[in-house]
Amino acid sequence: MNGKRYVIALDQGTTSSRSVLIDRTGRMVDFVQRPFQQIFPEPGWVEHNPQDILFTQLGSLTELLHRHNLTERDICAIGIDNQRETTIVWDPTTGAPIANAIVWQCRRTTPLVEELCGTPEVRAMVRAKTGLLPDAYFSASKIRWLLDNVEGARERAEAGELLFGTVDTYLVWVLTGGLVHATDPTNASRTMLYDIHEGRWDPELLELFDIPACMLPEVRPSAGSFGETSYPGIPAGIPICGVAGDQQAALFGQCCFRAGQAKNTYGTGCFLLMHTGGTAPTSTHQLVTTIAASAPGCDHTEYALEGSVFVGGALLQWLRDELGLLRSSSESEMIAERVSDTGGVYVVPAFTGLGAPWWAPEARGLICGLTRGTTQAHVVRAALESMAYQVHDLARAMEADAGRRIETLNVDGGASQNKFLLQFQSDVLRCQIRRPLNTETTSLGAAFLAGLASGFWEDPSELEELRQRDLVFEPEMDEARADALVAGWRKAVERTLL
Repeated sequence: MNGKRYVIALDQGTTSSRSVLIDRTGRMVDFVQRPFQQIFPEPGWVEHNPQDILFTQLGSLTELLHRHNLTERDICAIGIDNQRETTIVWDPTTGAPIANAIVWQCRRTTPLVEELCGTPEVRAMVRAKTGLLPDAYFSASKIRWLLDNVEGARERAEAGELLFGTVDTYLVWVLTGGLVHATDPTNASRTMLYDIHEGRWDPELLELFDIPACMLPEVRPSAGSFGETSYPGIPAGIPICGVAGDQQAALFGQCCFRAGQAKNTYGTGCFLLMHTGGTAPTSTHQLVTTIAASAPGCDHTEYALEGSVFVGGALLQWLRDELGLLRSSSESEMIAERVSDTGGVYVVPAFTGLGAPWWAPEARGLICGLTRGTTQAHVVRAALESMAYQVHDLARAMEADAGRRIETLNVDGGASQNKFLLQFQSDVLRCQIRRPLNTETTSLGAAFLAGLASGFWEDPSELEELRQRDLVFEPEMDEARADALVAGWRKAVERTLL
């Protein structure tokens, strides 16, 4: 075990960039967070300015280092977790992106996916190789759109003059001074271009989406070497030793290292993952199979089943920013508890379609069951309950695919601070909910990967011993009432599918 004091996690999310300082006990010593602009050029389109992502991430890192007077002698390693699928294409000679990043939430390429993957044979091929359902959610069609719609992009890409990366790849490339163009298997598995069984970029998929292979990054182990820092204003020579997509990082941060262990992150969206070990199950319930992050020395690929809710915590932001029903997302718990139920109100937040297990990209949101007696509290409570209902649907589908019940669901993310939400989740899911003391398990997972790869921690069992749990929620609601509420939710969902 080396003598350095900290690891740093760069937690690059959908709405903000954070740098997190973590000590040997797994404690989050401090963090700096900087939000950035969300860009909505047209209905259903979502973009980020890559420079906003970069400068907020680097700015938070330099502030954290200066705040604690840290140098390369204090930092053992840097780990990166990132919003997945979000697509950036840039010129490696200048470092300039050719366009705004197309965000994972963006639906602009839905017609393209339907055109390219319109036959059952093609859809089956994509599913068999990638574990994914063909959808605009993933990176492949976003790359194709940029090549087809940015002037000169295709010609430059085919000439080897452009690089593609998800956000982790872009950050690694910049932090290493352009020396490392690499990603990890968890992010590669979300592009819809990567064969998760063979562990390689797939030529047939590249041909399907007409994407030059020379654009793609090298795929390195999640807990492995991604070069060293070499960027002005950042201490030079700090190893970058861990990279994972945010949800796989959270699974690792929750110490879900074995088959059957599950976690849900309540972030901008909600993401439920169950570790399935060395088996890559094929879902019959509209879930996806993805690659899980592995500790150093693992001699085989590990997998997870995943279901994604497109709108989770973002619903509270919408209530706050667009409807003015909240002054802050944190007050939603207090407002929801002013009423004993929703008065029959259901909110289905299908702003950009419905994710698993529905996979209905054309669905749109609704609020139903309104009466003259409906109040602010009823709508806020219904919004919180909608997050739990969506996770319930995912969990039941996942249990059916995996052939086992989820007895305990580990939770994290910003909305997991809401005790009303977690109790309602336990009530409708009929299982124990565990929230750790440090709910920022996404950044913790990136730190764990980097720390294991660099010798800051010696073994995953050491991490399990470090983990501290906070609250435990057990079902309190009568089961018949819970079932009736779920039945009402499903009727509301059906209305969005018409």
